[in-house]
Amino acid sequence: MRAEPEIRKAGDYLRVWRQRRRMSQLDFALEAEISQRHLSFLESGRSTPSREMLLHLAERLDVPLRERNAMLLAAGFAPVYTEHSLEEPAMAAARQAIELVLKGHEPFPAVAVDRHWNLVMANDALSTLLSGVEDDALLAAPVNVLRLSLHPNGLAPRIANLAEWRSHLLDRLHHQIAATRDPVLAELLQNISAYPISDKLRAIEAPVVADQGGIFVPLKLVTEVGLLSFLSTTTVFGTPRDVMLSELAIEAFFPADAETRRILEKRPT
Repeated sequence: MRAEPEIRKAGDYLRVWRQRRRMSQLDFALEAEISQRHLSFLESGRSTPSREMLLHLAERLDVPLRERNAMLLAAGFAPVYTEHSLEEPAMAAARQAIELVLKGHEPFPAVAVDRHWNLVMANDALSTLLSGVEDDALLAAPVNVLRLSLHPNGLAPRIANLAEWRSHLLDRLHHQIAATRDPVLAELLQNISAYPISDKLRAIEAPVVADQGGIFVPLKLVTEVGLLSFLSTTTVFGTPRDVMLSELAIEAFFPADAETRRILEKRPT
């Protein structure tokens, strides 16, 4: 990741996030419906932004809530976004919603992960994917889903299209880092990119069960009940006002072919 100037003031945050979004001052000023001169003064520190202006500009730049709080603090304002654990009473409704989504997706696997891909919650169907993982360290909390998926002692030996799936996950992580510049994610990318892939694993390709026509990248997993093929979707909260909630995502796996659906639907619950 390219080194960026140290961020100390609110104007620095505005400039850095504008540049991360690859917008010129003129483009962003038009987007935010302010003058380019005013934006220039805000970024340089010649003008002091109001709390409302900072929140308006952060919204237009799609700045993560965690960073919006930091931006407000840099400008001398109190943070406006809370950060709670799912175990706290204030998060009861959100936790129930997550549990409902995960449970409702059975008999197919689904997980909830935080911003660093650590497992927060999962439904019972996840056990189908995890059977055969012998390295207890990979299953010890906090379980990192990407590390578990690509580690040679994790799921990697059972992923029939490992090279394809690995490329897909690393590409997603690259995009996430580009959007957030999160140093923890950058370190995670460096670590999992270094995992070895044997020539034997590179050569393994699952038989084509269904032609996806390049529409999505399936996860093809060899399990004790047969070859399972999945497509995945990601769900996030639409109107979060809490930092933790804004960073949480639900990854749901759907059958990519009729045989996978048949196998999972007949498994005992």
